[in-house]
Amino acid sequence: MSRTARAAVAAALALPLLAACVPNAQPGAAASSGAPGALTVSSTADACVLSSASAPSGTLTFTVTNDGSDVTEFYLLGEDGLRVVSEVENIGPGLSRDLVVQARPGTYWAACKPGMVGDGIRSEFTVTDSGQDVGPSGDTAEQLQAAEASYVAYVKDQVGALVAGTQEFADAYVAGDDERARELYAPTRVHWERIEPVAESFGDLDPLLDLREADLEDGQEWTGWHLVEKDLWQPEPAANGGEEYTPLTPEQRRAAADAIVANTRTLSEQVTDAAFTFEAFQIANGAKELLDEVATGKVTGEEEIWSHTDLWDFQANVDGARVAFEVLSDVVSAEDPELATTLDQRFRELDDLLAEQGSVEDGFTSYDELTADEVTALAAAVDALSEPLSTLTATVTGA
Repeated sequence: MSRTARAAVAAALALPLLAACVPNAQPGAAASSGAPGALTVSSTADACVLSSASAPSGTLTFTVTNDGSDVTEFYLLGEDGLRVVSEVENIGPGLSRDLVVQARPGTYWAACKPGMVGDGIRSEFTVTDSGQDVGPSGDTAEQLQAAEASYVAYVKDQVGALVAGTQEFADAYVAGDDERARELYAPTRVHWERIEPVAESFGDLDPLLDLREADLEDGQEWTGWHLVEKDLWQPEPAANGGEEYTPLTPEQRRAAADAIVANTRTLSEQVTDAAFTFEAFQIANGAKELLDEVATGKVTGEEEIWSHTDLWDFQANVDGARVAFEVLSDVVSAEDPELATTLDQRFRELDDLLAEQGSVEDGFTSYDELTADEVTALAAAVDALSEPLSTLTATVTGA
């Protein structure tokens, strides 16, 4: 999910939908077949044109084609225009990707984001009542309910550790104990990176806490972990646009730390609310999102550009994706045993490669010290896992 994505506040948790994002092997197959719920989307610099403004409830397939010159992304948003129901990102000019969604009746918003910034070009989208049930039934439904309960427990555990670690980090940073703050930075962020798709589903918490400097829009205030990261690993002028870095003042340090703590506590309040849930379809979708995070930020070394602690984030994203798969594994094994075996093997292969560079507990190699061959091997392992993982949601939903 892009850093500027806007998702729901707590009230949107009851939104009547089930969602999944699946990049299909042959984009546009459903749309060209004229199947019910098949829609096309044309994204350009100044337009987001859907083949229809409505569709019957059930499985919808949006075939999104980038007819513009900038990389684009497509979102289906909830009625409030905030919650991200599902999305496809990084659609290059001339390319198409499919977004598969299981949607209940209601009002939604479709949004294209040429350049992948801003609120996007939006139009209202209506899902009418087809009279058919949406989602699984029978034994599969029970298995998915158990998976959801297990995953929510995992999220709460990770957020609890994140709250405690964040406070300890903030205390050290405000006190000027930079050595201790640097020691705590990466291990604390691991808990965030493991459950980032959940964090992204709550309002502006993701950009407030995890926005990179390179992703800032004009006039946007920079807050969060990477602001503090830069202050702890202060760059030379050559890495700072040719300008001497100006350290944060004690007052600015406290303000930055207080904001991180407050926003982390807000995340905790959201996931411990009695109304919080995370659908099995969102869990499956989140697993792929985490691998996309690795491919677009961690394996390139762009996430932790000042501290070079990318391998902690890398491992955390893989951990989160693996847990998402594991809680759904009973359903996956029943529906597609070969996929379950492949995913288990690919996760183990990627974990083995990461283990050659260290561990979350003992520390990792600084990312700028990896050889080109080591980076290439990690990237290949991510690609090898990403391909079968992209079918996880379809397997779980039966799409």
